[in-house]
Amino acid sequence: MNITDIQLLVIVALVVVAGSVFLSFFPFMLWISALAAGVRIGIITLVAMRLRRVVPSRIVNPLIKATKAGLGLNINQLESHYLAGGNVDRVVNALIAAQRADIPLVFERAAAIDLAGRDVLQAVQMSVNPKVIETPVVSAVAKNGIEVKVRARVTVRANIDRLVGGAGEETVLARVAEGIVSTNGASESHKDVLEHPDLISKTVLGKGLDAGTAFEILSIDIADVDVGKNIGAHLQTEQAEADKRIAQAKAEERRAMAVAHEQEMKAKVVEMQAKVVEAESEVPLAMANALKSGNLGVMDYMNLKNIEADTRMRGSIGNQSDPHGGDGTRKP
Repeated sequence: MNITDIQLLVIVALVVVAGSVFLSFFPFMLWISALAAGVRIGIITLVAMRLRRVVPSRIVNPLIKATKAGLGLNINQLESHYLAGGNVDRVVNALIAAQRADIPLVFERAAAIDLAGRDVLQAVQMSVNPKVIETPVVSAVAKNGIEVKVRARVTVRANIDRLVGGAGEETVLARVAEGIVSTNGASESHKDVLEHPDLISKTVLGKGLDAGTAFEILSIDIADVDVGKNIGAHLQTEQAEADKRIAQAKAEERRAMAVAHEQEMKAKVVEMQAKVVEAESEVPLAMANALKSGNLGVMDYMNLKNIEADTRMRGSIGNQSDPHGGDGTRKP
């Protein structure tokens, strides 16, 4: 290989590299595709997108779709939405779907919905094809104390005007569950709910539960109604059990007080007996002092002893004639 061939290869390599750099910085093929689709866009505009760190294909391809659909969008609208962090392709698809479904939706509204974090294309599709949301089993108690378990299906349609700032599906489900609980709680008997489950739907729909949400409730259909526990009887049983424990505690308290009072009385009896013994022990001393002082003679003392002996003898005779000992207790 001579020097001329080497130079030729180097030149070809440089041309290929320069062409690759040119085509990567100047999206020539994208410009050709836009012109073929009837979108008038300058090559300088595409280069300026590169300088603003905008991927030209993210703007040009959605613009081609919008132009073919007759939306009348311009490149500045799409680029500003892209720079704001939005999904340009999804917004354009949503605008095309809304146009086909005859739903009034402008670019500014669609861009705001997209920047708010909601899927604007899904919202348009839900406006055309309503979505069915199934609630979990909601347990409520009628006035007769019987638990009623209800599961409902809520058919909702997206409200485009309230997607920005409107509440989501969780709020709708919570409000429907609240309506089911209040309706069942107002029923006199669980049989009324079982016989007329449509009362729940009518009552819940009449409350306007979709106010302030991003959806419009079309219908609420009761999917299943089941009877649960007898909550009223269960609560009454628990209350009776609690009352019984309270009564037992109070009775135990009164018994303990009675036992304490009895022990106190026994202590007082022993105390009085001790005082009697103490007083009886002072009698001989008093008699001795009376004998010494002359207030009591010897004959008087002997008469006192005779009286005491006679009293004891009469008591013994009375106990022998009375089998119960005179006090109601039978003597052995």
